[in-house]
Amino acid sequence: MPSSSGPLTADFKAKPYWWEAAAPDGTASGPLPGEADVVVVGSGFAGLCCALELAEGGHSVVVLDAEELGAGASTRSGAMVTGGQKLVVTDAITGLPAERQAEILHDAKESLSMMEERVSRYMLDADYHLYGRLIVAHVPKHMEKLTRWAELLRSRAGSEVEVLSTATLRTELDSPRYYGGILIKDYGGIHPAKYHRALREAARARGVSLQPYSPATAIRRSDGGFVVATPRGEIRSRHVMVGTNAYTGDVTPWMQRRVIPVGAYAVATEPLPGGMASELIPRARMVSDTQRDLFWFRQSPDGTRIIFGARPYLRETTPEAAAPVLHRMLASVFPRLAGVRISHGWRGNVGMSADHVPHMGVHDGVHYALACNGSGVAMMSYLGFQTARKIMGRQNRPCAFDRESFPAVPLYNGNPWFVPIVSGWYRMQDKAEQVAARLL
Repeated sequence: MPSSSGPLTADFKAKPYWWEAAAPDGTASGPLPGEADVVVVGSGFAGLCCALELAEGGHSVVVLDAEELGAGASTRSGAMVTGGQKLVVTDAITGLPAERQAEILHDAKESLSMMEERVSRYMLDADYHLYGRLIVAHVPKHMEKLTRWAELLRSRAGSEVEVLSTATLRTELDSPRYYGGILIKDYGGIHPAKYHRALREAARARGVSLQPYSPATAIRRSDGGFVVATPRGEIRSRHVMVGTNAYTGDVTPWMQRRVIPVGAYAVATEPLPGGMASELIPRARMVSDTQRDLFWFRQSPDGTRIIFGARPYLRETTPEAAAPVLHRMLASVFPRLAGVRISHGWRGNVGMSADHVPHMGVHDGVHYALACNGSGVAMMSYLGFQTARKIMGRQNRPCAFDRESFPAVPLYNGNPWFVPIVSGWYRMQDKAEQVAARLL
């Protein structure tokens, strides 16, 4: 039991649970080409969706990645598929003109439609389902905020949303921790590693050259196009697209100053006794709470485990050090899991922007799709698709996330020194609200 031998299984793995079904791929699609119509830097969801759409349009494409294909944040996430919820709940679009808000939320919802169309069109084996998304109140007073969010999501994002009382929430979640919530019925979940594998297989089948262990070390203009340097050689191209998100480095310093990498941590339980996962989350909803320093959790797609994410410490740490702390946090949500061990623990970086809004655009001739802000599965897939359409001149209108304004983060040059300070402030506010709630 965890109380005597620790909360980790004897064969604990410091890698994503998702990789058990679909591991990252280190196989290159042949030699590095010397030229291409488009070079895509980064093999995440944005890069692969961009490459796939370009290949469908008859363009030659090379995708570069510094590591294995699928080793980055795309296959390390909670894989909750949303369409505009984060933009509402973070107040990212508050203060914008109503017309502008409507455009952003329309395209955020369209990202969901695009994902469904892609899964169907390419017959992607990705365990994609509209499970529904719960956002639950960690203190009673947050029900006022959740009720307001529900109305915004109904009226501006076109979502089907239900407000749940404390009693009704008990039918959705076997946890004593929360005080009600909202259910967004048209959101879902996916298996991120299987989705990534399916995308790269579809891209390869259409002639995309996938090149792992091939970081872009320089991007320079040449003869009306670009030369992209790698340790394995150079590639000449007409266009370059950067989709490195939270792993954006100093090869593109302008972009690096606009995307903050924030460490995100997750664990998966060992297989639970028969039916327990379904007892804890009866309808397999995707769940997050209203803490600033939030918890998120879900069932594994096969219904045998609970996957849980949170930030265990203010500063970055290892998966091995994080897992026991995450186990305690998980047990505070589901006390029945106090005696269950953790089989997998991992971390990845989330790409945040100063304005909490995803961005696509062009800088010095280089296209980019960056800053998922914690909702990257559908959004980064969509921005990759939209960037490809823009490169080909096939958009019927500009994407709402394609804006000239992409603010840099003051005093930031690639080292996110301020993240522990912000995390500490969030945690203090959360604790103060919990204490106040107990005193009422």
